[in-house]
Amino acid sequence: MPELPEVETTVAGLRAVLQGAVLTRVEPRRADLRWPIPVDLRQRMTGATVTGLSRRAKYGLIETDRGDVMIFHLGMSGRWRIDPTAIGTHDHLLLETSHGHVLALNDPRRFGSLDLVRSHGWQSYTPFTRMGPEPLGPDFHTARLAAALKGKATSIKAALLDQRIVAGLGNIYVCEALNMAGIAPIRVAGKISRPRLALLVEAIRDVLSAAIAAGGSTLRDYARPDGELGYFSKQWRVYGREGESCLCGGTVQRRVDGGRSTFFCAKCQK
Repeated sequence: MPELPEVETTVAGLRAVLQGAVLTRVEPRRADLRWPIPVDLRQRMTGATVTGLSRRAKYGLIETDRGDVMIFHLGMSGRWRIDPTAIGTHDHLLLETSHGHVLALNDPRRFGSLDLVRSHGWQSYTPFTRMGPEPLGPDFHTARLAAALKGKATSIKAALLDQRIVAGLGNIYVCEALNMAGIAPIRVAGKISRPRLALLVEAIRDVLSAAIAAGGSTLRDYARPDGELGYFSKQWRVYGREGESCLCGGTVQRRVDGGRSTFFCAKCQK
């Protein structure tokens, strides 16, 4: 699933072709994705000028001069394609712009979503009302995390995946940040000391920032012939590296909890 860095990278790529453009064609090609697409999306977005693009957690926001915000989620398999050579079966939303670009929201598994809300109240969009702070924003700090974890008997990994604790973190970057901070993923969240939480906050910020920087560098020239936005790729510290060496010299291990893989090093993560 695309995580926060991938969505941030996607928004940056979309900004390069959508910012300031008039949407001359808006064509939903089916009635629903994960849930119904707003029936008035075509009417409200066609002819509108894109005034801003941003992100909240794993959601992208496209704002127009008509006071609307189109909110998209990429689900498990979604991606935006820029100037595709052909429109495919799984291209479920088409946008054409006054700058001559065609954008297709492609989602084979249809676990993504599209919604349309008013600009003045987008913060009240239902999924956002239950979310914690942005991990790269000023509201995410050691004291805030310590207060959110106080008394929690769940594992620190499960806690970090809870969007009410911190918004936008997913499996990959939680594994990476815990390894960087030297914290075992199964450690009880409410029993981690304040100094170790400070290291964790710093690790989360560093991992996400590095991922966004690397992802952004892959988008600068749109080298792929089909114009697809490239997702972040790098050599992870532990994720997907079961049986390989950790940076500390230990061996990366894998465990499965609730159907989700956790990668960690027992030597350096305590």
